[in-house]
Amino acid sequence: MPHRAFFWFILPSATAMLLFIALPIGSVAVQSLFVEHPRVIVEVENCGPFGCEIESVVDTEATEALRREKPLGRFNGFGTYINRNHLAFAELGELWRESSGAREFLDAALSLPFYKALSFTLAYTFLVTPLVILLGFMIALAVNALPRLIKGPVIFASLLPFIITPLIGSLVLFWMIDANGILGASLQRLLDAPDLSLKASAGLTWLVLFVYGVWHSAPFAFIVFYAGLQTVPQDTLESAMIDGAGAWSRVWYVVVPHLAPLVVFVALIQLMDNFRVFEPIVGFSASANATSLSWIIFNDLRSEGVQLFGSAAATSMLTLVGVAVLIAPVLARTWRDFQRKG
Repeated sequence: MPHRAFFWFILPSATAMLLFIALPIGSVAVQSLFVEHPRVIVEVENCGPFGCEIESVVDTEATEALRREKPLGRFNGFGTYINRNHLAFAELGELWRESSGAREFLDAALSLPFYKALSFTLAYTFLVTPLVILLGFMIALAVNALPRLIKGPVIFASLLPFIITPLIGSLVLFWMIDANGILGASLQRLLDAPDLSLKASAGLTWLVLFVYGVWHSAPFAFIVFYAGLQTVPQDTLESAMIDGAGAWSRVWYVVVPHLAPLVVFVALIQLMDNFRVFEPIVGFSASANATSLSWIIFNDLRSEGVQLFGSAAATSMLTLVGVAVLIAPVLARTWRDFQRKG
């Protein structure tokens, strides 16, 4: 394709990416370097029947004037990134000096807001992603082997968890695992534990969130793999059968290599989505036991009084860095495979 034709072909997409991706990210990066203006406090004399008292009050007009003069806030540089609510460099150094061992240091570090959220985010990402890929692939193989007459209804039923809005799906499961819900009450009877509550501990809360994540995302992997199964060369499968290969051997040596690009695609999508986990935490009201980086952003923006735009922006940039680190190995391997084939 001539360079001029390629330029006009890619211009609309490049313009949209600049306007809706690059510029917002740049704006968030700039905002992360500023913090909110402090409230202007003035002392006033309040006199009553029993004398006068000096009180400190907020000068609303002066505070608003300061915000209008510098709408971005007060420049803080990278101070927000390293404060206690984020990377907490000073706090980590102090914990390291006071800790008697690596285990004690790790336990103390995970009590800090950012690292507590990061630990759940990473655990959710690295557990849910492979389980989604594996379960989606198994469902695709099972559905592909069904008679044509019942494939349609089964595919529709398999896609229902993905069709349901994440927040609504998490709320439904939240009610089901309640002590009075069908799942919670059933487990209490089966285990003969009337005090059992799936919301009572951090471990059980994490487990429920992981189960929900797999349940909600597996249909996406299923439909991608099911579409890929329709393109598997039948000649190759028949040749493998003639050579005496069993069903699982054909799957491992013929189907899986053929679907490898789709596995990479699903892995990339799931890594990016799972690292930004948010809706299940809100739907399950699980913030006491499980928080994520996206939940921290949400919490900063709904903070009572002053919205912490600088703090939310800093967490957003750290989340983008985390996503880039996660998908970099997958992209690098894909590029190496492309170069090798080229």
